[in-house]
Amino acid sequence: MYNLNQIHLGIYKRIMSFKWKFRLSHFGNNSLIHKPLQIIGGGGISIGSNVIIQYRSWLAAEPLTGAHDCRLEIHDSCIIGHFNEIYATRSIIIEKDVLTADRVYISDNLHGYEDIGTPIHRQPIVQNGDGVRIGEGSWLGVGVSVLGANIGRHCVIGANAVVTKDIPDYCVAAGIPARIIKRYDFDSREWRKTTPDGHFK
Repeated sequence: MYNLNQIHLGIYKRIMSFKWKFRLSHFGNNSLIHKPLQIIGGGGISIGSNVIIQYRSWLAAEPLTGAHDCRLEIHDSCIIGHFNEIYATRSIIIEKDVLTADRVYISDNLHGYEDIGTPIHRQPIVQNGDGVRIGEGSWLGVGVSVLGANIGRHCVIGANAVVTKDIPDYCVAAGIPARIIKRYDFDSREWRKTTPDGHFK
């Protein structure tokens, strides 16, 4: 039998689902955005089915760098942690079954800082690469920042890592900046330690 909390959650999901279907370009079945901090550019945001976006996260698809098509896609069965900020000025795609912990930051842009005579907050936003893609089944630990880089499928990114360069499929990366420390070896069927460039030790 369902308890009272489950019934209330079901009612809340239905109400919020109805709301987001009108505010976003797509909002899939059985998905939930729990009391977001802010949603910007809903017309460029697509949420798949069975997605959970936890309390006080911030989603944005805003073409601040002049992109013709600005999009943020979160595919089916992703779980986005509390207090995440995911800010696209061109393209951020989070493939299905991705898990992010709390306080994760994902961005395809940064503040310009070249003009030392102008405060940074008054300088233009700069596109950082062509976009960001987080591969299917990956896990981003607490406090991870992804800055204009791609992460492959089934990767683990350690807590507080700062990802500034692409991480290939089936890797464990950690540190500032993030470096590969393990990779799955399909021959031995185990995770093995690597050099920072991904070669097995």
